Amino acid sequence: MSSSSTTEYPYEEGSYTLYVTKYCPFAQRALRAFYAAKVPYKLVEIDLDNKPTWYHLVNPQLKVPALRLPSGEILIESLVISEYVADQFPEARLLPTDALERAQLRLFVEIFSSKIVPNLYGALRAASVEEQETKKEGILAGIRDASRQLENQWKRVNNNEGLWLGDRVSLAEINTVSFVNQLAAVEIHRGLVVPQSQEYAAFNKWVEAYSARPEYTEYSLADDVIAEKLRKFLA
Repeated sequence: MSSSSTTEYPYEEGSYTLYVTKYCPFAQRALRAFYAAKVPYKLVEIDLDNKPTWYHLVNPQLKVPALRLPSGEILIESLVISEYVADQFPEARLLPTDALERAQLRLFVEIFSSKIVPNLYGALRAASVEEQETKKEGILAGIRDASRQLENQWKRVNNNEGLWLGDRVSLAEINTVSFVNQLAAVEIHRGLVVPQSQEYAAFNKWVEAYSARPEYTEYSLADDVIAEKLRKFLA
């Protein structure tokens, strides 16, 4: 805890303090944003199964991530934090400067938020084989949508090197790749297979491209580790 602090929780005076659980896919958004922006910060790890008694002072919702700014203000919600980092450190070029291009990037992220992530956890929670298959098809439908968006994006930027912006990591990757990592649990527990056919080709190329980047590998988990951590969701 800061020696000059009157609040009873740990933070770094005059610096950024990030409260996370490293294996949480939402917290990984914040970790990857700071890593990509090359911004120093103090890391405070939160055990979600045994939360510190002081953590409600940081985030009354008791969720991760949370970010204490040098000013003392606290931000919560992973998408808010990653976008704050992108806006606060524009030299990292995590977001396009053009308003339309930013909107298109957010629409790509929304595919994960509204289609892939709910079906990912839904497939694990589903008790019946029929419901599991329905959720798996929901995941694949979301991946097909993402693949089409990638194809269109690469035409817009005239660069198909594999990442959303072609050759550099952006919030399109930072805000989504943790959940692609988590698909391993659905593959292992529910038999999900992402086809190698043309309608998935852009998505598969994108996964291959970001998987080699340190912004991903620094916080990614092995498939068997993911499967074990998400076992608690199984019906």
